[in-house]
Amino acid sequence: MNRRDVLKAGVGSLAATAGWSMTDMGPARAAEWPTKTIRVIVPFSAGSAVDLVSRVVFEQVSKQVGQPAVVENRPAGGGTIAINAVKSADADGHTILVHSNSLITTPAIQAMAWDPVKDFSGITPLGNVPLVLVISPDKNIKTLKDLVAAAKAKPGSLNYAAAGIGSPPHLTMERFRMAAGFSGQLVPFRGAPEALTEIMGGRVDVYFCPLTPAMPLIREGKLIPLAVSSSKRASALPDVPTTIEAGFPNSDFEFWIGALVTKQTPRPVVDKIHAEAVKALNDPATQERFSKMGVDSLIETTAAFDARIAKETPLAVELAKAAGIEKK
Repeated sequence: MNRRDVLKAGVGSLAATAGWSMTDMGPARAAEWPTKTIRVIVPFSAGSAVDLVSRVVFEQVSKQVGQPAVVENRPAGGGTIAINAVKSADADGHTILVHSNSLITTPAIQAMAWDPVKDFSGITPLGNVPLVLVISPDKNIKTLKDLVAAAKAKPGSLNYAAAGIGSPPHLTMERFRMAAGFSGQLVPFRGAPEALTEIMGGRVDVYFCPLTPAMPLIREGKLIPLAVSSSKRASALPDVPTTIEAGFPNSDFEFWIGALVTKQTPRPVVDKIHAEAVKALNDPATQERFSKMGVDSLIETTAAFDARIAKETPLAVELAKAAGIEKK
């Protein structure tokens, strides 16, 4: 036995004693996860749909695994600050990114130092949140067709909010605008709460907002819902039509929220986080809270979620080009 063989035998003996193999250290790590506080990084402000969904799910996960889960809001830089925080953390599953499909749409119009397919592994989607087009009652517009007619009567006069350039609400509005055939002006905000304040004040005309933060204001009569962008009506707003039902084909757009970790995270750890997230999503308390928020839970395998991200990434690029949005 030469020196290299002796070294290999020695390391193999130590690995066996420690309970892991040279080719797969994952199971031991997975069995220990989590061993400390779970950091949940959210690239949106407190009160946003992504923030609220992440808190509901990981509050339940925390109860299941017996470790704290702390949500950190980092709403700046088109998600870059939040994503860098996840990428720079140890790839041990204790730092989790909860994002929307802004992870896909933002790189379609802005050059980013990260890639949604190459840099992240999906845990599972957490939920679908209908995007609802809201307007202030003071605008005296009651239907989607009334809005389009007013926009066409004064080309370019309508302005619309979005929580970030390239975000799903932004691209949803661009898709609807192209389908309806009118022009308008984007007014970007850091998050939904800020945008909703401007809509209620009448300083911005409309906003395709995630239903979760908009729902209380709709109930109070502070906002009028004109339509939802999803392919079917929102269960929380059964009387509000989809944009397609309102007479505008090819105007639908889905908004999902999901959990991810860095690509370097060991697969057994990814699988364990997936199992805990699915357990939390299936918990009756989570489902009840989601229902009140207007969120439909969405569960996929890790492979299916990765496939979704890979499929939707080039589609977002195509939509941005069709809308005439130049990549910066």
